[in-house]
Amino acid sequence: MPTPPTVRWTRRMLPALLLAFALPLSAQSTTADTRPTVAVLYFTNSALVDFDSYAPLSKGMAEMLINEIAQNSAVRVVERDRLQPLLEEQNLQNSDRVDKETAVKLGKTLGARHMLMGSFVIDPNKNMRIDVRAVNTETSAIEYVQTVNGKSDNLLDLVMQLGQKINAGLKLPALKTASATVPASKNPNQFKAMMAMSQALEAEDKKDIPARDAFIRTAVALAPEYKPLQAKVAMMTR
Repeated sequence: MPTPPTVRWTRRMLPALLLAFALPLSAQSTTADTRPTVAVLYFTNSALVDFDSYAPLSKGMAEMLINEIAQNSAVRVVERDRLQPLLEEQNLQNSDRVDKETAVKLGKTLGARHMLMGSFVIDPNKNMRIDVRAVNTETSAIEYVQTVNGKSDNLLDLVMQLGQKINAGLKLPALKTASATVPASKNPNQFKAMMAMSQALEAEDKKDIPARDAFIRTAVALAPEYKPLQAKVAMMTR
């Protein structure tokens, strides 16, 4: 029995049709993300007073800086949920164990071109200094150093300033948005809010979800204008 013309046409055209649909998908899957990639290691706590009480800020300040840089859609930022398992695997949760060479190795594993390493100092008068170094994982060179100073009560302001300066210093695409809907300096509780957020991160890493959620609620109540906290609220449903 002869093959109907419609069936013959379909048989001839099917390979071409499949190729036509496959090409866009293939092209899309091979398109590389060429945005500069930044990762932020936990900060070293160098507080001169109340050392243990400031310890949560090691993770919290790194997260705040990630939030600032992530406002720039032209930059790809390595999220904490990728960094934390790697640090645990290599027993590097303590930030002062990470030297430049280790930072370069971590950066290459994470696919980050710029690795930011920071430290903070708080004196008895609540004066705060935050230092950050940027390591280029392709050259292993320190490519940028930045410092900001101010009162610890203005912690969020300081980190927002730092994010702007780092963005410009690393010659990243311009940062056009801010993480706070109003100037942080208008909020007298910003330090307490950022400390609560930092404690939430520590509780999360200890798998203490009820404590994490309680700290997040406290942080949101203290700094509702800080937009990244809204993403933390979403975690409470997981």
